[in-house]
Amino acid sequence: MESLEALAHGFSIALTWQNLGLALLGCLLGTIVGALPGLGPSNGVAIMIPVVFSMGLAATPALILLTSVYYGAMYGGRISAILLNIPGDEPALMTTLDGYPMARQGHAGEALAISGLASFVGAFAATIGLVVLAPQLVEVALLFGPAEYFAMFTLAFATLGGVTSANQAKAGFATCLGLALAFIGVDGQTGVPRFTFGNVHFYDGVDFLVAIVGMFALSEVFVFIEERGKAGSHTTAKMPEVGRVIPPWSMIKQTSGAMGRSTVLGFVAGVLPGAGASLGSFLAYTVEKKVAGKNGRFGKGDPRGVAAPEAGNNAAAGGALVPMLALGVPGSGTTAVLLAMLLAMDITPGPLLFTQNPDVVWGLIAALFIGNIMLLALNLPMVSLFTKLLKIPSMYLMPGVTMISFVGIYGITNSTFDLMLMIAFGVLGWVLRKFEIPMVPVILGILLGELMEKNLRRALTISDGDFAVLYQSPLAVGFLTVAVIGFIVPIFLRNFVKPKKLVEDNITEGTPD
Repeated sequence: MESLEALAHGFSIALTWQNLGLALLGCLLGTIVGALPGLGPSNGVAIMIPVVFSMGLAATPALILLTSVYYGAMYGGRISAILLNIPGDEPALMTTLDGYPMARQGHAGEALAISGLASFVGAFAATIGLVVLAPQLVEVALLFGPAEYFAMFTLAFATLGGVTSANQAKAGFATCLGLALAFIGVDGQTGVPRFTFGNVHFYDGVDFLVAIVGMFALSEVFVFIEERGKAGSHTTAKMPEVGRVIPPWSMIKQTSGAMGRSTVLGFVAGVLPGAGASLGSFLAYTVEKKVAGKNGRFGKGDPRGVAAPEAGNNAAAGGALVPMLALGVPGSGTTAVLLAMLLAMDITPGPLLFTQNPDVVWGLIAALFIGNIMLLALNLPMVSLFTKLLKIPSMYLMPGVTMISFVGIYGITNSTFDLMLMIAFGVLGWVLRKFEIPMVPVILGILLGELMEKNLRRALTISDGDFAVLYQSPLAVGFLTVAVIGFIVPIFLRNFVKPKKLVEDNITEGTPD
């Protein structure tokens, strides 16, 4: 009952003209970002952070705008996946399996409509789950001490590779790199500069906003420059006609079960730290394929093969907000960027967020409900307009990304040193991409490294230097055990959980009818 009362108060905040306008703007921009191949939700939110600071928005309106971009990008990723067989982001990879064959068969509009409806079901149900589950996690998290927080951060870092990561060793290296960068600056306990090399600009540590914009946005520009516009050539490819955008009732009825099952799977995958929307999409598709059995035409244009991954990845997107808001541990790369936004505004996500900043958290949750309705209303009648954006060459988009990054960061910090540092992080991001090393663990290391170190020191101070305090609590032992399992098990599961391999297998099995 308390949650419902708090949610009602949240709607009174979200239903102001400013917040409604920001939610609509975020939904539009997010759908555009998601539809354009290569950008994705993480890049979209990272690009918008400097814009948010330039607009001088308060915490609640800023989060409403950014989360609307997040949800919109998750919706938009399906458009290029269905029409061009090019997923807008990794979670939309599974949508290509049946979405593109449907488009080739003349059902592009129906595939887009079903995917939009499934996205709505998954995201809306996940937001309900956020209302129910987040306050319960808060009650548990209030029992945490320094040792439990250290164990929880260890769990987050250990599971970042996930079962879909190409290499656990690379994920571990990225985490260590992020933690090393977090040590730069003046030690808060001793006052001694660490790894600053005498440069006063590093005394306050590495600005995580500079790191995020550089590694996500600028590295995308460097990748485009390296490929000399090859990615842009895809956008001019001949697309199937959209046609009818209202699916028949029989198709909605056929896919309703897939939407429901996939929503549950996706939400669970999103709540788990490090799993994210990619795993939610993959699990939803593979489970639905098993359920359909011989009665399905998966890989050849089955509508359930479109509905399942879209419901799964959007439910996972909402589920990833649960640990971020309740525990301060992001469940995905995009929520790591949102976590950075909160920290930049001196708001610490975690158990005390719901009591110290209730307007922020409940206003945000209410705005998510409103944003989902807006996205459904936008994505059905305006889908033909969004498809035309795919014809814009990347050579015109990347200069805009560069301009926003530079102007935005300089507007926040007023420092040319930070601009140079942003370029350095852009080069680092490009190098990591070349070696297929995930960037999210690096960002999370920069974000949470200081908190992890502080809790470790507090625990050792309380125990007078006895490391046994780290595993004396049953809760801490549980976290550490799951951390070890979460890091080791994916090594053995990777052969069974390979979304890209499943895509390749479906392509080689046969072409659309």
